[in-house]
Amino acid sequence: MTNILHITASIRSSEESVSRGLSQTLVDGLAAKTGASVTTRDLARNDLPFIDADRFAANLTPYADRNDGQRELADIADTLIKELQAADTIVFGVPIYNFGVPATVKAWADLVARAGTTFKYTETGPVGLLEGKKVYIAAASGGTPIGGEMDFMSPWLKFFLGFIGLTDVEMVYADGIMGADGEEKIVAAREEAQRLAA
Repeated sequence: MTNILHITASIRSSEESVSRGLSQTLVDGLAAKTGASVTTRDLARNDLPFIDADRFAANLTPYADRNDGQRELADIADTLIKELQAADTIVFGVPIYNFGVPATVKAWADLVARAGTTFKYTETGPVGLLEGKKVYIAAASGGTPIGGEMDFMSPWLKFFLGFIGLTDVEMVYADGIMGADGEEKIVAAREEAQRLAA
C-alpha cells in the first residue's frame, strides 16, 4: 500500500460528523501501519459540478481531440479519475441523507464513470477497469437502518464501485445514532474501524 484516497461527503465538521470520524480512524490506522501517503477528497467542500451535456461530451472525448473548452470542462473529472487510479486503498466516509448517498457522491460518480477509462463495454456487458484496490466504506445514519429496506445508500454505492472494478469492499457503520443507544453504536463502530485498520 503506497497511497490511500480518503473521500468524505458529510456536510458536518470533523468534530461533529460520525462518518468523517470513522473514516479518519480507518485512514489513520492504515497509514500508520503501512506508511502510505494520503490524498483527501472532501466532496462537501469542493463544489463538484453536476454533469450536463457539454461536460458529458467533453469527458468522453479523447484528450488529444479536446478543444480548449472541453479540456476545461473535463479537467475535474480527469483529476478525480487520476486520484482513483493512483490509490491502492480507498476509504469513503459517507452519511445517509434521505435514504441515499449525498448528492455530491452522485456528482462524483457521474464524473468518474468514463467508458474506456474506468470501465469498458464488452460483448457480455460492462467491465470495471479499476481492479486490485481495497475499499472501505465508513457510514453513518441518524435513523435509517443500514442494510435495511430503507437503505438505498450502501447497495447503490457498492454496486457503483463494482461497476468500475472496485469489488473488494468492507463496510463499517453506525446507524440509528439519533436513538437512545446512539453513543454506544458510535463507540462500537469506532472499535470496528480500529480493528479493520490494525
